[in-house]
Amino acid sequence: MTTEHPARIEVALGERAYPVLIGPGVRHRLAAEVARIGARRVVVVSARPPEWTPDPGVPHRVVPARDGEHDKTLATVEHLCRAFAEFGLTRTDAVVSCGGGTTTDVVGLAAGLYHRGIAVIHLPTSLLAQVDASVGGKTAVNLPEGKNLVGVYWQPRAVLCDTEHLTTLPERERRNGYGEIARAHFIGAGDLRGRPVAEQIAACVALKARVVAADERDGGLRHILNYGHTLGHALEVATGFRLRHGEAVGVGTVFAGRLAGVLGRIGPARVAEHREVVAGYGLDPELPAGVDHDELVALMRRDKKATAGLSFVLDGPDGPELVADVPPEAVHTALR
Repeated sequence: MTTEHPARIEVALGERAYPVLIGPGVRHRLAAEVARIGARRVVVVSARPPEWTPDPGVPHRVVPARDGEHDKTLATVEHLCRAFAEFGLTRTDAVVSCGGGTTTDVVGLAAGLYHRGIAVIHLPTSLLAQVDASVGGKTAVNLPEGKNLVGVYWQPRAVLCDTEHLTTLPERERRNGYGEIARAHFIGAGDLRGRPVAEQIAACVALKARVVAADERDGGLRHILNYGHTLGHALEVATGFRLRHGEAVGVGTVFAGRLAGVLGRIGPARVAEHREVVAGYGLDPELPAGVDHDELVALMRRDKKATAGLSFVLDGPDGPELVADVPPEAVHTALR
Protein backbone atom coordinates (compact mmCIF):
# COMPACT_ATOMS: atom_id res chain seq x y z
CA MET A 1 0.00 0.00 0.00
CA THR A 2 1.56 3.33 -1.07
CA THR A 3 -0.07 6.32 0.60
CA GLU A 4 2.99 8.44 1.38
CA HIS A 5 3.01 12.07 0.30
CA PRO A 6 -0.06 12.37 -1.90
CA ALA A 7 -0.74 15.72 -3.50
CA ARG A 8 -3.20 17.66 -1.34
CA ILE A 9 -5.38 20.45 -2.70
CA GLU A 10 -7.80 22.35 -0.49
CA VAL A 11 -11.13 23.55 -1.85
CA ALA A 12 -11.37 26.75 0.18
CA LEU A 13 -15.04 27.22 1.04
CA GLY A 14 -14.75 28.47 4.62
CA GLU A 15 -16.34 26.08 7.09
CA ARG A 16 -17.28 23.80 4.16
CA ALA A 17 -13.69 23.51 2.91
CA TYR A 18 -12.42 20.03 2.13
CA PRO A 19 -9.26 18.27 0.94
CA VAL A 20 -8.67 16.52 -2.37
CA LEU A 21 -5.90 13.91 -2.05
CA ILE A 22 -4.24 12.61 -5.24
CA GLY A 23 -1.81 9.71 -5.49
CA PRO A 24 -1.35 5.94 -5.43
CA GLY A 25 -3.12 4.17 -2.57
CA VAL A 26 -5.05 7.14 -1.17
CA ARG A 27 -8.26 5.05 -1.12
CA HIS A 28 -6.81 3.43 1.99
CA ARG A 29 -7.20 6.77 3.79
CA LEU A 30 -10.99 6.43 3.68
CA ALA A 31 -11.31 5.19 7.28
CA ALA A 32 -9.26 8.16 8.53
CA GLU A 33 -11.48 10.61 6.61
CA VAL A 34 -14.65 8.95 7.94
CA ALA A 35 -13.24 9.25 11.47
CA ARG A 36 -12.29 12.90 10.84
CA ILE A 37 -15.86 13.87 9.99
CA GLY A 38 -17.26 11.80 12.88
CA ALA A 39 -19.61 9.52 10.93
CA ARG A 40 -20.75 6.49 12.92
CA ARG A 41 -22.30 4.50 10.05
CA VAL A 42 -21.70 4.61 6.30
CA VAL A 43 -23.33 3.40 3.10
CA VAL A 44 -20.73 2.80 0.39
CA VAL A 45 -22.20 3.01 -3.11
CA SER A 46 -19.69 1.22 -5.31
CA ALA A 47 -19.44 0.55 -9.02
CA ARG A 48 -16.16 -1.31 -8.45
CA PRO A 49 -15.35 -4.90 -7.36
CA PRO A 50 -14.96 -5.61 -3.61
CA GLU A 51 -11.15 -5.59 -3.80
CA TRP A 52 -11.26 -1.99 -5.06
CA THR A 53 -13.88 -0.85 -2.51
CA PRO A 54 -12.09 0.17 0.70
CA ASP A 55 -13.40 -0.42 4.23
CA PRO A 56 -14.65 2.83 5.82
CA GLY A 57 -13.72 1.56 9.29
CA VAL A 58 -17.22 1.81 10.80
CA PRO A 59 -20.39 -0.30 10.48
CA HIS A 60 -21.40 -0.05 6.85
CA ARG A 61 -23.39 -1.45 3.98
CA VAL A 62 -22.16 -1.70 0.37
CA VAL A 63 -24.76 -0.89 -2.29
CA PRO A 64 -23.72 -1.98 -5.80
CA ALA A 65 -23.95 0.60 -8.57
CA ARG A 66 -23.22 0.77 -12.31
CA ASP A 67 -21.31 3.53 -14.02
CA GLY A 68 -22.96 4.94 -17.12
CA GLU A 69 -25.37 7.67 -18.17
CA HIS A 70 -28.34 5.31 -18.46
CA ASP A 71 -28.44 4.90 -14.65
CA LYS A 72 -28.07 8.65 -14.07
CA THR A 73 -31.77 9.08 -13.28
CA LEU A 74 -34.14 10.14 -10.54
CA ALA A 75 -35.14 6.48 -10.21
CA THR A 76 -31.57 5.64 -9.20
CA VAL A 77 -31.58 8.49 -6.66
CA GLU A 78 -34.78 7.09 -5.12
CA HIS A 79 -33.26 3.60 -5.00
CA LEU A 80 -30.21 4.94 -3.15
CA CYS A 81 -32.20 7.04 -0.69
CA ARG A 82 -34.32 4.01 0.17
CA ALA A 83 -31.14 2.00 0.77
CA PHE A 84 -29.92 4.78 3.10
CA ALA A 85 -33.22 4.66 5.00
CA GLU A 86 -33.23 0.85 5.23
CA PHE A 87 -29.75 0.94 6.76
CA GLY A 88 -30.88 3.63 9.19
CA LEU A 89 -28.54 6.43 8.15
CA THR A 90 -29.04 9.65 10.12
CA ARG A 91 -27.75 13.19 9.59
CA THR A 92 -24.68 12.30 11.66
CA ASP A 93 -23.70 9.51 9.24
CA ALA A 94 -22.14 9.53 5.77
CA VAL A 95 -22.31 8.17 2.26
CA VAL A 96 -19.27 7.17 0.19
CA SER A 97 -19.22 6.98 -3.62
CA CYS A 98 -16.74 4.67 -5.34
CA GLY A 99 -16.94 4.85 -9.11
CA GLY A 100 -16.80 7.07 -12.16
CA GLY A 101 -18.34 10.46 -12.82
CA THR A 102 -21.92 9.26 -13.13
CA THR A 103 -21.61 7.47 -9.78
CA THR A 104 -20.20 10.54 -8.00
CA ASP A 105 -22.98 12.68 -9.55
CA VAL A 106 -25.85 10.38 -8.57
CA VAL A 107 -24.51 9.55 -5.11
CA GLY A 108 -23.77 13.23 -4.46
CA LEU A 109 -27.34 14.16 -5.38
CA ALA A 110 -28.81 11.40 -3.22
CA ALA A 111 -26.65 12.53 -0.27
CA GLY A 112 -27.70 16.15 -0.83
CA LEU A 113 -31.40 15.22 -0.75
CA TYR A 114 -31.56 12.50 1.93
CA HIS A 115 -32.53 14.08 5.27
CA ARG A 116 -31.97 17.40 3.42
CA GLY A 117 -28.28 16.64 3.25
CA ILE A 118 -25.80 14.22 4.80
CA ALA A 119 -22.02 14.02 4.47
CA VAL A 120 -20.55 12.46 1.33
CA ILE A 121 -16.98 11.39 0.52
CA HIS A 122 -16.03 10.67 -3.08
CA LEU A 123 -13.57 8.03 -4.28
CA PRO A 124 -13.52 8.76 -8.02
CA THR A 125 -12.14 5.79 -9.94
CA SER A 126 -12.05 7.05 -13.54
CA LEU A 127 -9.76 9.70 -14.97
CA LEU A 128 -12.79 11.79 -15.93
CA ALA A 129 -14.13 11.73 -12.37
CA GLN A 130 -10.73 12.48 -10.83
CA VAL A 131 -9.96 15.52 -12.96
CA ASP A 132 -13.45 17.01 -12.83
CA ALA A 133 -16.70 15.32 -11.78
CA SER A 134 -15.90 14.54 -8.14
CA VAL A 135 -14.73 18.06 -7.20
CA GLY A 136 -16.82 21.19 -6.84
CA GLY A 137 -20.14 20.01 -5.45
CA LYS A 138 -22.24 19.93 -8.62
CA THR A 139 -24.54 16.91 -8.54
CA ALA A 140 -27.21 16.10 -11.10
CA VAL A 141 -29.12 13.49 -13.05
CA ASN A 142 -30.44 13.50 -16.59
CA LEU A 143 -33.94 13.81 -18.01
CA PRO A 144 -34.95 12.53 -21.47
CA GLU A 145 -34.96 16.22 -22.45
CA GLY A 146 -31.30 16.83 -21.59
CA LYS A 147 -28.19 16.32 -19.47
CA ASN A 148 -27.89 17.29 -15.80
CA LEU A 149 -31.21 19.15 -15.68
CA VAL A 150 -32.09 18.07 -12.10
CA GLY A 151 -29.51 18.59 -9.37
CA VAL A 152 -28.25 20.49 -6.35
CA TYR A 153 -24.95 21.95 -5.17
CA TRP A 154 -23.71 19.63 -2.41
CA GLN A 155 -20.03 19.74 -1.52
CA PRO A 156 -18.26 16.55 -0.43
CA ARG A 157 -16.33 16.37 2.82
CA ALA A 158 -13.28 14.84 1.12
CA VAL A 159 -12.23 13.50 -2.28
CA LEU A 160 -9.69 10.67 -2.59
CA CYS A 161 -8.26 10.37 -6.12
CA ASP A 162 -6.37 7.08 -6.08
CA THR A 163 -4.26 6.84 -9.23
CA GLU A 164 -4.03 3.05 -8.77
CA HIS A 165 -7.69 2.88 -9.82
CA LEU A 166 -6.67 4.17 -13.25
CA THR A 167 -4.68 0.98 -13.93
CA THR A 168 -7.98 -0.92 -14.12
CA LEU A 169 -9.54 1.27 -16.84
CA PRO A 170 -10.06 0.13 -20.44
CA GLU A 171 -8.13 2.27 -22.92
CA ARG A 172 -11.27 4.03 -24.20
CA GLU A 173 -12.23 5.05 -20.67
CA ARG A 174 -8.74 6.41 -19.95
CA ARG A 175 -8.86 8.43 -23.17
CA ASN A 176 -12.33 9.65 -22.24
CA GLY A 177 -10.87 11.46 -19.23
CA TYR A 178 -8.53 13.43 -21.46
CA GLY A 179 -11.49 15.36 -22.91
CA GLU A 180 -11.71 17.30 -19.64
CA ILE A 181 -7.92 17.75 -19.53
CA ALA A 182 -7.93 19.06 -23.11
CA ARG A 183 -10.59 21.66 -22.30
CA ALA A 184 -8.61 22.70 -19.19
CA HIS A 185 -5.81 23.79 -21.58
CA PHE A 186 -8.02 26.71 -22.68
CA ILE A 187 -9.28 27.87 -19.28
CA GLY A 188 -6.08 28.33 -17.33
CA ALA A 189 -4.53 24.93 -16.53
CA GLY A 190 -1.73 25.41 -19.05
CA ASP A 191 -0.31 22.83 -21.45
CA LEU A 192 -0.48 19.48 -19.66
CA ARG A 193 0.44 17.30 -22.64
CA GLY A 194 3.16 14.79 -21.82
CA ARG A 195 3.02 15.37 -18.05
CA PRO A 196 2.61 12.41 -15.63
CA VAL A 197 -1.06 11.64 -15.06
CA ALA A 198 -0.96 12.55 -11.34
CA GLU A 199 0.36 16.00 -12.29
CA GLN A 200 -2.36 16.39 -14.91
CA ILE A 201 -5.03 15.51 -12.35
CA ALA A 202 -3.54 17.85 -9.72
CA ALA A 203 -3.34 20.76 -12.18
CA CYS A 204 -6.99 20.32 -13.22
CA VAL A 205 -8.18 19.95 -9.62
CA ALA A 206 -6.17 23.00 -8.50
CA LEU A 207 -7.74 25.06 -11.30
CA LYS A 208 -11.22 23.87 -10.43
CA ALA A 209 -10.66 24.46 -6.71
CA ARG A 210 -9.66 28.09 -7.38
CA VAL A 211 -12.70 28.68 -9.57
CA VAL A 212 -15.17 26.99 -7.19
CA ALA A 213 -13.77 28.89 -4.19
CA ALA A 214 -14.38 32.16 -6.09
CA ASP A 215 -17.81 31.23 -7.51
CA GLU A 216 -19.42 28.19 -5.93
CA ARG A 217 -22.84 28.48 -7.59
CA ASP A 218 -22.16 29.47 -11.19
CA GLY A 219 -22.78 33.18 -10.73
CA GLY A 220 -20.03 34.14 -13.15
CA LEU A 221 -16.45 32.81 -13.23
CA ARG A 222 -17.47 29.17 -12.76
CA HIS A 223 -19.04 29.21 -16.21
CA ILE A 224 -15.54 28.80 -17.67
CA LEU A 225 -15.48 25.19 -16.39
CA ASN A 226 -18.21 24.45 -18.97
CA TYR A 227 -15.82 25.14 -21.85
CA GLY A 228 -16.73 22.68 -24.61
CA HIS A 229 -19.68 21.31 -22.65
CA THR A 230 -22.60 23.00 -24.41
CA LEU A 231 -22.11 21.08 -27.63
CA GLY A 232 -20.64 18.16 -25.65
CA HIS A 233 -23.84 17.59 -23.68
CA ALA A 234 -25.95 17.96 -26.83
CA LEU A 235 -23.82 15.34 -28.60
CA GLU A 236 -24.24 12.89 -25.73
CA VAL A 237 -28.01 13.17 -25.91
CA ALA A 238 -28.14 13.18 -29.74
CA THR A 239 -26.06 9.98 -29.94
CA GLY A 240 -27.98 8.19 -27.18
CA PHE A 241 -24.79 8.40 -25.08
CA ARG A 242 -22.82 6.29 -27.55
CA LEU A 243 -20.38 9.19 -27.41
CA ARG A 244 -18.95 9.35 -23.89
CA HIS A 245 -18.78 12.56 -21.91
CA GLY A 246 -15.06 13.27 -22.34
CA GLU A 247 -15.18 12.33 -26.01
CA ALA A 248 -18.10 14.71 -26.51
CA VAL A 249 -16.36 17.50 -24.56
CA GLY A 250 -13.32 17.05 -26.81
CA VAL A 251 -15.46 17.64 -29.90
CA GLY A 252 -17.20 20.50 -28.06
CA THR A 253 -13.83 22.10 -27.33
CA VAL A 254 -12.85 22.04 -31.03
CA PHE A 255 -16.27 23.52 -31.83
CA ALA A 256 -15.79 26.27 -29.22
CA GLY A 257 -12.58 27.24 -30.97
CA ARG A 258 -14.29 27.25 -34.36
CA LEU A 259 -17.21 29.34 -33.07
CA ALA A 260 -14.88 31.85 -31.41
CA GLY A 261 -13.10 32.12 -34.76
CA VAL A 262 -16.36 32.63 -36.67
CA LEU A 263 -17.27 35.43 -34.25
CA GLY A 264 -13.85 37.06 -34.68
CA ARG A 265 -12.90 36.57 -31.04
CA ILE A 266 -9.68 34.64 -31.80
CA GLY A 267 -7.39 34.22 -34.80
CA PRO A 268 -6.80 31.19 -37.02
CA ALA A 269 -3.76 29.94 -35.08
CA ARG A 270 -5.72 29.79 -31.82
CA VAL A 271 -8.63 28.10 -33.61
CA ALA A 272 -6.21 25.47 -34.96
CA GLU A 273 -4.70 25.00 -31.48
CA HIS A 274 -8.06 23.69 -30.22
CA ARG A 275 -8.03 20.85 -32.73
CA GLU A 276 -4.32 20.17 -32.21
CA VAL A 277 -4.68 19.86 -28.41
CA VAL A 278 -7.77 17.61 -28.54
CA ALA A 279 -6.24 15.33 -31.21
CA GLY A 280 -2.97 15.33 -29.25
CA TYR A 281 -4.72 13.57 -26.38
CA GLY A 282 -5.84 10.80 -28.75
CA LEU A 283 -9.43 12.06 -29.03
CA ASP A 284 -11.41 12.31 -32.26
CA PRO A 285 -11.86 16.05 -32.99
CA GLU A 286 -14.62 15.51 -35.59
CA LEU A 287 -18.39 15.62 -35.23
CA PRO A 288 -19.72 12.05 -35.39
CA ALA A 289 -21.18 11.13 -38.75
CA GLY A 290 -24.92 11.44 -39.14
CA VAL A 291 -25.74 13.86 -36.32
CA ASP A 292 -28.35 16.42 -37.32
CA HIS A 293 -27.17 20.02 -36.88
CA ASP A 294 -30.69 21.34 -36.26
CA GLU A 295 -31.18 18.78 -33.47
CA LEU A 296 -27.89 19.81 -31.89
CA VAL A 297 -28.89 23.49 -31.94
CA ALA A 298 -32.27 22.64 -30.39
CA LEU A 299 -30.55 20.66 -27.63
CA MET A 300 -28.05 23.46 -27.01
CA ARG A 301 -30.94 25.90 -26.47
CA ARG A 302 -31.89 23.80 -23.41
CA ASP A 303 -28.45 24.23 -21.85
CA LYS A 304 -28.62 25.56 -18.27
CA LYS A 305 -26.46 28.57 -19.21
CA ALA A 306 -28.81 29.54 -22.05
CA THR A 307 -30.79 32.30 -20.34
CA ALA A 308 -30.50 34.53 -23.42
CA GLY A 309 -30.69 32.64 -26.71
CA LEU A 310 -27.75 30.35 -27.48
CA SER A 311 -24.96 30.80 -24.92
CA PHE A 312 -21.42 29.43 -25.01
CA VAL A 313 -18.21 29.77 -23.05
CA LEU A 314 -15.77 31.04 -25.67
CA ASP A 315 -12.14 32.05 -25.85
CA GLY A 316 -11.38 35.68 -26.60
CA PRO A 317 -8.89 38.52 -26.19
CA ASP A 318 -9.52 38.57 -22.42
CA GLY A 319 -9.61 34.78 -22.03
CA PRO A 320 -12.65 32.51 -21.77
CA GLU A 321 -16.02 34.04 -20.89
CA LEU A 322 -19.73 33.33 -21.23
CA VAL A 323 -21.09 34.79 -24.48
CA ALA A 324 -24.89 35.07 -24.63
CA ASP A 325 -27.24 35.43 -27.58
CA VAL A 326 -24.88 33.93 -30.17
CA PRO A 327 -26.50 34.13 -33.63
CA PRO A 328 -27.79 30.70 -34.79
CA GLU A 329 -26.22 31.20 -38.22
CA ALA A 330 -22.76 31.51 -36.58
CA VAL A 331 -23.41 28.26 -34.70
CA HIS A 332 -24.41 26.48 -37.91
CA THR A 333 -21.31 27.83 -39.67
CA ALA A 334 -19.06 26.49 -36.90
CA LEU A 335 -20.83 23.10 -36.95
CA ARG A 336 -20.34 22.82 -40.71
